[in-house]
Amino acid sequence: MTHTGLVDVHAHFVTDSYVAAARSAGIAHPDGMPGWPTWSVEEHLDLMERSGIEKSYLSVSSPGVHFGDDGAARDLAREVNEFGAKVRAENSRRFGHFAALPLPDVAGSLAEAAHALDVLGADGVVVETNHHGLYLGDPELEPLWAELDRRGAVVFVHPTSPPHADDLALGRPRPMLEFLFDSARTASDLLFRGVLARYPGIRWILTHGGGALPLLADRMELFRAHLGGGAPDGPDTIEQLGRLWYDMAGTPFPRQIRALDAAFGTERLLYGSDYCWTPAGLVLAQVETVDSAVQPSATETWRDLTTRNARRLFAADAR
Repeated sequence: MTHTGLVDVHAHFVTDSYVAAARSAGIAHPDGMPGWPTWSVEEHLDLMERSGIEKSYLSVSSPGVHFGDDGAARDLAREVNEFGAKVRAENSRRFGHFAALPLPDVAGSLAEAAHALDVLGADGVVVETNHHGLYLGDPELEPLWAELDRRGAVVFVHPTSPPHADDLALGRPRPMLEFLFDSARTASDLLFRGVLARYPGIRWILTHGGGALPLLADRMELFRAHLGGGAPDGPDTIEQLGRLWYDMAGTPFPRQIRALDAAFGTERLLYGSDYCWTPAGLVLAQVETVDSAVQPSATETWRDLTTRNARRLFAADAR
């Protein structure tokens, strides 16, 4: 049996200099994890061959590139983006690239987005669910969203630790729970502040099946109807959130994708591995669950569905 090749929208890279910059800023255990992963083109391509991944869109994961100094963050964003663009150019059939932005520095992010999209040919940009406590619905970010909306850009929203994460996480790694709640938190901020309604040209991707969002969307709509938020006469919560794209990184089966499907359907569902932060062995095990789960129909597999959706997403790119 020949499997459809997966298109992985949630794949990461690190460089030695990036990790060194983070360590110099005191980040030895990012997001409460034991340490930093390693990455190479060769190891990534090997995993793709073993798991049947046709193409991977690379990005820098949490904690991003801003460690407290705007100038240093601009330099680091440029450095990792030049690296990602080089990998993409040398392996264009196998790799895409979402460019890092030095948020919460908005001016620097506007400049870097323009360079990455116009000069480096990036496939989109990556942002974190919050940047030093600045969530994505904050008015400070309006100029960035206006520009990315004008471009019809893909914006990959990667979760990160929320403010006061040390207290909230109870000593456990934050990707386990806090990332999933922070995805829901920033999505609610985008919705209630009207960003989703004002900038419909942005193609937002949320990770991990939307995190806690599918289970909270009805509750959000209840509060939106009574407290206001977004466009009062516009689409409701379910419709607006249903226009976003979602990847299945993490533990999609047997429950996560079922919840996402019940809330928003699967016509914007994408595959995600979360490699290299998820080790290769766990990626292979996750792919096995994708292939062995009850498939979406008698004529289409999860591979077929997510790859078809990914091609629709990137076909909308006019560049």
